[in-house]
Amino acid sequence: MLSAPPPPTPTRSVTTTTTTTTPMAVATPAVIVGNTAYVTAPAPVVSTVVVTQAPPALQQEVVLAQPSSQHVWLAGYWTWRNDRYEWMAGHWALPPNSGSVWVTARWEQQGNAYKFYEGYWN
Repeated sequence: MLSAPPPPTPTRSVTTTTTTTTPMAVATPAVIVGNTAYVTAPAPVVSTVVVTQAPPALQQEVVLAQPSSQHVWLAGYWTWRNDRYEWMAGHWALPPNSGSVWVTARWEQQGNAYKFYEGYWN
């Protein structure tokens, strides 16, 4: 009986863990012909990505002219797609409310891994 030699050790180790969760739906009040009713809206899906390869350094971006004084610049960031890092370019966006503040997407090192946190309005 012949056996093949073991495969070579990978030159770089990349482990991806993606967890997708769907938070509970939230009931919000709605007025229907003078009466208050509650409409259940599905909550957004949340994904968590953990990889063992450090993200590249942030890229320099050219910030274009602000479309209006209400627009906020959302800086570009590296995300993980198709088993590799992909750059998501920065852009101007309108906040959902006048007091909203953008929390930038980020990678945090946790031991030998890197966990990605999506950006969001707070």
